[in-house]
Amino acid sequence: MQIILFGAPGVGKGTQAKILSQKYNIKHISTGDILRDSVSRGTKSGIAAKEVMDRGDLVSDDLMGGLVKETLANMDYKTGFILDGFPRTIEQCKIMDSIFADLNITNPFFILLKADTEVIVNRLTQRRFCSKCEIIVNLNDIPNVNTCPNCGAVNSFIERMDDNAEVVRKRLGIYRDTTLPVIDYYQNKYKVAILNATDSVEVVTANIVKELI
Repeated sequence: MQIILFGAPGVGKGTQAKILSQKYNIKHISTGDILRDSVSRGTKSGIAAKEVMDRGDLVSDDLMGGLVKETLANMDYKTGFILDGFPRTIEQCKIMDSIFADLNITNPFFILLKADTEVIVNRLTQRRFCSKCEIIVNLNDIPNVNTCPNCGAVNSFIERMDDNAEVVRKRLGIYRDTTLPVIDYYQNKYKVAILNATDSVEVVTANIVKELI
């Protein structure tokens, strides 16, 4: 089972991917995690990617394509995977097609999670990063906005640059311009399930599972 998750930043792709990864015992591949790992390790690609992400722009297609292909080629992809965050452009679709062909992947599942723009802005601008344990939380979901629910640190939350309201809106604009055409591209090749991401996490998961049965 190979699952490709689409959706604007903040719709819950990462949350659903983690749930499905555990449910089906398959690998979750998040391009965001791949990029953040490169940034934290201070690699040449990571430094370049950080500059781009801090501006609210997308990293290059070649960089993302190379990271995805390298990741898939070095894992047992035949048992299944969930890819979250790629492809995001038509050029990346062509790279993905090449990856599918090279790895003999013939029947991937495509799922699009949709949510209203203002819901997404609220979700992302309320995200915080704990400087002590490095967990990411949403202030809407925790009882005490001054205390980390994971490690108990007080006043340790930091707003990441890419969760700033201005940057979020810019990212959503880029998504509308570059990623929505990707859905049309794949609807002409495969079935794409379009689901409401504003439902509860449990309901969204159940709706995804129905599509996969």
